[in-house]
This record gives sequence, structure tokens and C-alpha cells, in this order.
Amino acid sequence: MKKSLLALIIVAPLTLGLTGCVIAVGGEDGHSISGSFEDREYENRKKISRLQLNTAFADVTREMGVADFNETYLENGKTVNVVYYRTHRLHKDGLTTKDECTKLVFVDSKLTAIE
Repeated sequence: MKKSLLALIIVAPLTLGLTGCVIAVGGEDGHSISGSFEDREYENRKKISRLQLNTAFADVTREMGVADFNETYLENGKTVNVVYYRTHRLHKDGLTTKDECTKLVFVDSKLTAIE
């Protein structure tokens, strides 16, 4: 009994010292890294809302950054570029799929549709 009480008196204060430490890393606007998908989705929606049709492909990609998905093909002699940016979450799997993205369509390097 004395040994278990003595062990409890010694071990209890030591376990309090083993509590975890959490470091919050904030961005410019105070968001933390833990919500990185949500932050990226929000930022992409903000940027897309400011885009105007007929904007050059280079200008859009400079503003938006690297797309999540990218397609290029020829249609009726015109080059069509389709880029996808994550803007919302449908699946809780941590992966980005095209159905979680907003599609930007460029014909001959000019923005023609936001879908």
C-alpha cells in the first residue's frame, strides 16, 4: 500500500509534464494550416469571382497559380485549354477530384467560360 501510494505521488506530477504542446501557425489573414483545403477553396472562389471573360490565359494562371487539373485539345482548329481549381468539398477523402473544382475554359488563350 505504501509503495503504490509513493509511486502515485511521484508519477502523478510527472504525467502532468507530459501534456502535449500545440503550436498554431497562422497565415496572413489569421487562418491556420489545419484548414488548408478550406482556405485554398475560399481563396480560389474569391479569385475566380473577380475574373472577367476574355482575360488572357497567362494572366489568369498568374493570378490563380497552378491548377489542380489541366486539359488541352484542338476543337475546330482552335486550341482549348481547360483548367480546374478546387473550390468546394464533396468527398471527405482528402483527395481533390474534378467534381470538387470550378472549370475555367480558354479558347485560343482567352477565358470563354467559368463553369
